[in-house]
Amino acid sequence: MLITNTETIADRKIVQTLGLVRGSSIRAKHIGSDIVSGLRQLVGGEMKEYGKMVNEARNLAIEAMLEEARMLGADAVVNVRFSTSSIMQGAAEVLVFGTAVKTSQ
Repeated sequence: MLITNTETIADRKIVQTLGLVRGSSIRAKHIGSDIVSGLRQLVGGEMKEYGKMVNEARNLAIEAMLEEARMLGADAVVNVRFSTSSIMQGAAEVLVFGTAVKTSQ
């Protein structure tokens, strides 16, 4: 399935708009990772533990969105957007949404 953040797809024509599709994931880090990240915050540096958490959440959210698109019969999702928010310390929600469409070449 094609995924794009643009409204169109090069070399394809959107023949049917199926509707909004979305996926969401909430992830929390283990207390040990939270402690390591807290120390890194004091001395500076990349917080790899949180980066990994957000990437995992993003991938799960994308899969949920694609499953919803498949259920509608889509072969592409256009105009995809992400939103990330903090739920509590050490936990984040990633929301992804777009428009499910059918295309032809």
